[in-house]
Amino acid sequence: KAGLAAMSLALGSKVVHANEMPAGLIPTLLDQPQSDFELPGKHPDLVVLNDKPWNVETPAHLLDDDITPADKFFVRNNGLVPENIDVDTWELTIDGESIPEPITFSIVQLKELFKAYYQLTLECGGNGRAEFNPPAKGNQWSTGAVACASWTGVRLKDVLEYCKVKSDAVYIGYYGKDLHLSRNPQKVTISRGVPIKKALEDETLIAWAMNGEDIPVLNGHPLRLVIGGWPASVSGKGLTRISVRNI
Repeated sequence: KAGLAAMSLALGSKVVHANEMPAGLIPTLLDQPQSDFELPGKHPDLVVLNDKPWNVETPAHLLDDDITPADKFFVRNNGLVPENIDVDTWELTIDGESIPEPITFSIVQLKELFKAYYQLTLECGGNGRAEFNPPAKGNQWSTGAVACASWTGVRLKDVLEYCKVKSDAVYIGYYGKDLHLSRNPQKVTISRGVPIKKALEDETLIAWAMNGEDIPVLNGHPLRLVIGGWPASVSGKGLTRISVRNI
């Protein structure tokens, strides 16, 4: 539908009987070779489901590594990736009703204060959606929206304890620097979170490296949450703020 709408806009006229076209049909005008959609740093066999925002899955036959290489790690974005990223000036703010005073960290400060390593799996909540019957709306992932990487970062609980999180905390929510598709800076692309019990688990990380290298831009560079065992939408990318709520 999005493709047909875009083509209609380009033509300046509606596509006749567009609503009668079978699901999955790609008009010839839009039927571009897969190579036209190759992404820097990603394996050429990854399958592009969307480009605005980027949503790209990994064919099952490429998911045979114990640790998923960065070029085979799926991409699930809700907005446009951050632009003009400067690691040296990037900041993370911890605030909210359950934090006595907001505290802002640079990435260098996080690295100096804390460090942890965990091998964790992330999986999109929509993984396998293409096999649902009756069909479900959304990106039609097959089985490739899952990956396991070795993450380097800090345990979120260490950061929250450093910020003297109060005992009345019940929930954390994240905010990232990814852009809304409209490019309106006042619109939040996505903000999710987890109960404080999950946030304080050892395996809940604020990560700056994946498989010993900088996290790829499409996967959350330069800072992201990694929260295993929950839908990957709670593992916010381009992380700039975590708000700790008491309600």
